[in-house]
Amino acid sequence: MTQAKHESKALAPLMIAALGVVFGDIGTSPLYAFKEAFAGTHGLPLSEANVLATLSALFWAVTLIISFKYVFIVLRFDNEGEGGSLALASLAQRSARVGVQRRVAAVTAAGVFAAAMFYGDAVITPAISVLSAVEGIAVVAPTLEHWIEPITIFILVILFCVQRSGTAVVGRFFGPVTVIWFAVLALLGAWSIAQTPEVLRALNPMYAASFVAEKPGQSFLLLGAIFLALTGGEALYADMGHFGARPVRLAWYLIVSPALLINYFGQGALVLRSSEAVSNPFFMLAPEEWRFALVALATMATVIASQATISGAFSITAQATRLGYLPRLRQLHTSDTERGQVYIPAVNWMMLVAVVVLVLEFDTSSDLAAAYGIAVSGDMIITTLLMLFITTMSQRRLKTVLLGVLGAFLVVEVLFFASNLTKFMAGGWLPMLLGGALFTMLTTWKRGSSLITRERRRINIPMKDFFGGPPLDVPRVPGTAIYLTSDTETVPSALFHNLKHFKVLHERVFFLHVSIEDVPRVPDIDHIEVHELGGGNYTVEVRYGFREEPNIPEALAALADLGLVLEPMSTTYFVARATVVEGEGNDLRAWRRALFGWMMRQSEGPANYFHLPPNQVVELGTQISL
Repeated sequence: MTQAKHESKALAPLMIAALGVVFGDIGTSPLYAFKEAFAGTHGLPLSEANVLATLSALFWAVTLIISFKYVFIVLRFDNEGEGGSLALASLAQRSARVGVQRRVAAVTAAGVFAAAMFYGDAVITPAISVLSAVEGIAVVAPTLEHWIEPITIFILVILFCVQRSGTAVVGRFFGPVTVIWFAVLALLGAWSIAQTPEVLRALNPMYAASFVAEKPGQSFLLLGAIFLALTGGEALYADMGHFGARPVRLAWYLIVSPALLINYFGQGALVLRSSEAVSNPFFMLAPEEWRFALVALATMATVIASQATISGAFSITAQATRLGYLPRLRQLHTSDTERGQVYIPAVNWMMLVAVVVLVLEFDTSSDLAAAYGIAVSGDMIITTLLMLFITTMSQRRLKTVLLGVLGAFLVVEVLFFASNLTKFMAGGWLPMLLGGALFTMLTTWKRGSSLITRERRRINIPMKDFFGGPPLDVPRVPGTAIYLTSDTETVPSALFHNLKHFKVLHERVFFLHVSIEDVPRVPDIDHIEVHELGGGNYTVEVRYGFREEPNIPEALAALADLGLVLEPMSTTYFVARATVVEGEGNDLRAWRRALFGWMMRQSEGPANYFHLPPNQVVELGTQISL
């Protein structure tokens, strides 16, 4: 079989799996986006002109912002296969020329802020999506309306509990359901359009343009509802690392986009025929005898919608950890082929708690819609600004054209953001508050970590100086000491603390560094590398693939082949645990120092992370002044 045929065979299942993960958020927007234009906080009066203007604006917004900007352009701005604002900010840093350090710092801060805002909306998506679907029960059986909240919470709990299975497994299960969902969207919409084909006049952008010219105030408010059809764009980009750009791009153009737009036009055709359907046009599209089945399918689809932002939150968290914006959290890689497929238990359970609280607090999807959009529209603006910076620094073909296109997108997205700001007091403050809190945590950890690294470099001694000078005048005692170090060039502080307190060195000393490679598994022959420094001292580097669980004692057993047998009863692992105290320079304010100290205590310690035997570990505390 040729490579091209093999890749095409692999592409189909990736597309199906991507449908079940990447497009869940934007794929369920027909449940509430068109309805909010007429029944929301700033709903328009129902008339043929308003329906056609709304559909025209919606069609061109989806086409330009999602199909053209995100799928055609933004997916090309990947950072080694990863997407999302942090990946884009990291790419911007690498593309910057010398002499633009201040702009790079601003760009980086913007990327971190966008990532924080993504978290803010990531907890709203599961709540609004599942609620909007379960609310269909009120259409089918109004007497069951009081069961909407309990059913919603039950579904969400199940969803977060299955995340441990991994994105690929969840995607394979959800993918076929999503195929059926998009097929039903298209069929319902096409059947309605066939009955009222004049609705297709809204494909003409002049309907939207005329509405803006005649009613600028109402047009401005309408943008807040139209934007609900675009809210999956950032999740789409953040989830790119799970499957790659090509499957995402093909799935959008061939399946998702046609189904969504046909359904939106079908809803418009329905309300033109029957004005009472405006209360819930999506479920009214189906014949009465099929509505209960549609509620069940919509509920499954909205569970999948939640998957898009959950997976995106895992991806963003993993990127933030690698880039130094978060402490080390327990991560489980769930795929042998895609490094981006991770499960982070702490994030999973915190999101579940936040989502359940939102459901209990806001009660209905319409109330949640008021809280939805500000953070995502802010993300979109920052994404465009980052791309403008990268394009300015690059030597891309058609650079001027791309800058012009991105500038036009920026103007449109600023208008969307301004429109969404009108919902601030109705609930839009919530994702902004969550995002602001997370931004503070991300920047505090980055700043505190940088200061600790600076202090360690100041006080630590280079390895070559330490062992290149006269032999240390300290006794050597029987046994083996293993010092974990993140910097192979300097002597770890744990050794100095050991000398200070015990005034001895073990007869054998290993300086151990662990690295995680960009491959699923490292071959046994490359797993461990040893260099002798002389005098019973060694440096050891242990390499793991991102799919492997680091287990240091198991890896060090291979040293026996080199004649370096480690007896458990005489081997001790020394780990330095830093504690932050107030310093003279006041590099961190007191409250940020306290926050940083708390985050340090929440990070997973080396003993657990590397599976060190508890009875062989000695933690040596070290105080660092900040």
